[in-house]
Parts: sequence; C-alpha cells; structure tokens
Amino acid sequence: VYNMRKRQKGGDTAEQYFACTKKVAGIEDVRFQENMTDPLHWLGITKIDKLVSMSDMKYNAIVESGIEVVSRVPIPPEMVPSDAQVEINAKVFAGYDGGDTYSVDEEKLKATKGREYDHQ
Repeated sequence: VYNMRKRQKGGDTAEQYFACTKKVAGIEDVRFQENMTDPLHWLGITKIDKLVSMSDMKYNAIVESGIEVVSRVPIPPEMVPSDAQVEINAKVFAGYDGGDTYSVDEEKLKATKGREYDHQ
C-alpha cells in the first residue's frame, strides 16, 4: 500500500490514502478492531480513564463491547512526523477524533501531499 501511495499519479495524498488500501486489500482497513477488545475483557478491564488513540474504529469497538472510556487523548502534534501528515489528515477527515488538536476540512485534505518521490 505504501509503495502504491508513493508511486500513484499525483504522489502520496491524503485524499487518496484509503483508496490505495482498498485497491490493494479490497477494503479500507484490514484490521478487525472488534477482536482487539477480547484481551481487555480477559484482563478484567471495565474502564479506561485515558485512551490515547484517535481511532474511531478502536474507540467504537471498545465502548460497544461494554468498556467505559472516560476521555480520549489525541496524539500530540509534535509526536507526528512530517512524513505522517498524509496519513493523519486522511484519518482525521475520515472520522478519527482529533479533539481540539486536529481539524481537517475538505480543502486541507486535498492540499495535504507527501514528499515527492523520484520514480527513476
């Protein structure tokens, strides 16, 4: 998927982030987040005070399995490398919870591009 993103016409863009995964894997996300909660239940976890994850799929799987999430903590911007802006902006636009830290509208999504890759 990464190679396809880098080599596609127009380069790596937030707007095409999920389309590349779908072309390679057949779906936008191949992980089964619902299964992720099994070990949490096995460990007896019923409440998470601070969930350091912006993933809507992960959060939904946790709360729908009956585990309470008190607060969500977005990834601090200084922890997101410049090369990851395509991914983070695509995911926030698609539903990741960026809280007050991240905001991505359609204009920002279309403007977010990765560094140029020389195909030669």
